[in-house]
Amino acid sequence: MLFPFNTAVEKEFDAAGFGVNAVDHLVVVPAYPAPESDTRAIERRRGAGGQTASAIIALQRLGARTTYAGRFGSDAEGAFGLQSMRDEGVDLEFAEVVEGARTQVGYIIIEAERGERTVIWDRDPRVGYEADDAPLAFAGRARVIHIDSHDPHACVAMAREARAAGTIVSADIDNVYEGVHELLPLIDVLISSKEFPRMLTGIEDARAALAEISARYGCPLVGLTKGGRGASVLCGGKFLETPAFEVPGGCVDTTGAGDAFHGGFLYAMLRGETVESSLRTGCAVAALGCRSLGARTGLPTRAELEDFLRA
Repeated sequence: MLFPFNTAVEKEFDAAGFGVNAVDHLVVVPAYPAPESDTRAIERRRGAGGQTASAIIALQRLGARTTYAGRFGSDAEGAFGLQSMRDEGVDLEFAEVVEGARTQVGYIIIEAERGERTVIWDRDPRVGYEADDAPLAFAGRARVIHIDSHDPHACVAMAREARAAGTIVSADIDNVYEGVHELLPLIDVLISSKEFPRMLTGIEDARAALAEISARYGCPLVGLTKGGRGASVLCGGKFLETPAFEVPGGCVDTTGAGDAFHGGFLYAMLRGETVESSLRTGCAVAALGCRSLGARTGLPTRAELEDFLRA
């Protein structure tokens, strides 16, 4: 199936990201600790993450021209996160460092046997955006802009500006934030967490919830990621499903798998591939991202992705 829209060709970048960056502190344990227990860590590591920032890194590694707008704190984590994106080659003209603010952090407990994780996070409100300080000049620079709606009023302003400039709007939403109802009609590609459609609509059945979102908000493509069960989308009145790939060597860490999926999906979409092929590519990038510890460590290059899909 073809996508129900065309992406612009004459843009400075292929993909832009406006949303969360973070620094993750990862701790691997044999099993999730019980209350009042004492557990020794198997491994621990600091890594760069964040929903939108990680999706943009995935696109950059696959060969897309990328740019990112977001705010970093002036702390050590902020310097680390900003440098990690600079090292990948992402354009950072619209990235900001907020003096005195703390970068968003995540403390992630990973179960060694399955790679499943529990996330504890904190975000300094000073690294967020309001509608009146959203970087509107950034919104139409790329063929697609990917957002995560943590600053929903700013995302509304960005999505409106992007659409006016002929840019496709993609979103990864995991919660019902204030202002999200105003944002949803401005989204072309909405692929959320598996819980979001139920939280938004109150409908337990995933397909029925996606159908309700499509009817209520008019998004051309709506879907959800399902962890180890792949992903589903509704497009043109038809449901499409793709199973997950087996992680090479076994799953080490599921942190950032959804972010990796979005990077792979948008990469294939921008190449002119079908919805089905884009789903498959998204699932492949997600699987490869789970092969090592940390949200970005396992993200593949284009050559690695092509080899994996051929195998």
